[in-house]
Amino acid sequence: MDHDEGDQMTELFELRQYTLHPGRRDELVALFDNEFVESQAEAGMRVYGQFRDLDDQDRFVWIRGFPDASRRAGSLAAFYERHPAWLEHREAANATMVDSDDVLLLTAVTGDLDAARASPPALAGGDGAAGLEIVICHPEDPDAFPEFFRRDLLPALAEAGAPPLASFRSSGHRNDYPRLPVREGEQVFVWLSRSPAPAGLLPAGVRPPQRLRLAPTPRSWLR
Repeated sequence: MDHDEGDQMTELFELRQYTLHPGRRDELVALFDNEFVESQAEAGMRVYGQFRDLDDQDRFVWIRGFPDASRRAGSLAAFYERHPAWLEHREAANATMVDSDDVLLLTAVTGDLDAARASPPALAGGDGAAGLEIVICHPEDPDAFPEFFRRDLLPALAEAGAPPLASFRSSGHRNDYPRLPVREGEQVFVWLSRSPAPAGLLPAGVRPPQRLRLAPTPRSWLR
């Protein structure tokens, strides 16, 4: 999908999955929570949430947003090339990582992460943390799937007790900051919910959906 000028004014999201060295995730979580939340906001980005993967103790997942696609490259340069927080702590952060290139560029289809943040569920955990699920699908017809999702799948998920907080599709925006690679050449549809989707509702697509069961870190904005 090629992007056009209209994409430049659309909010852009990154879904980032990091593979870490064994036993290093808590180290990265503490560093990220303490040093990389406000500092990215100062560079013009919002960290919507950062999570431990409940099924892979060496995976760290986070979501970052940009007010519009045209500001992505400048914001990333401001953070990774000039911000004191990254320049001071980048070696420690990078030392925890095996791979940080599993990144999807997404644009919103339904829902609102700000609204999701404003209406958290009733929580019983010791630190007030609830789990979330992210589903990543590879639809056979990426252009038709958003309408199918709105019309059929969204109400079915709600009826099953797993209403999505927000959904996204692959953005047509090119990676204009190649220093940070992204997954290219594939079209995905992604949704995030606080309850797991029934397996029977997951679309088959061109390959099986990826399901991420996640626990927010102590300072995750999205819970």
